[in-house]
Amino acid sequence: MDTQGHARKTTKVGTVVAKKMQKTVTVEVERQVRHPLYRKTVRRKQTFLVHDDAEKCKVGDIVRIIETRPISKTKRWRVLEIVGLSPVLTATPIADDPIAPGTGEPQ
Repeated sequence: MDTQGHARKTTKVGTVVAKKMQKTVTVEVERQVRHPLYRKTVRRKQTFLVHDDAEKCKVGDIVRIIETRPISKTKRWRVLEIVGLSPVLTATPIADDPIAPGTGEPQ
């Protein structure tokens, strides 16, 4: 019996940098590589167009993406899960702001 093993699908973790299309987000994935001559660690960034069917991703979210069949001319990835929310959504507002206008010291 001849069984072919399926290749594992690649997953990457990146940050959503744009959401200007329907059901599509732009994800930036950063990796670090060592320069072949100078041996210094260099950051490399690459952007992917990712299919977001539920449209839950927002700019700044950290997402895990997985490669998939071609969805369009440029989309070959889809959102697997949202790993972390953007800082705007997770931050709590300051209740008593001492520097707020109108609450100055009495004169």
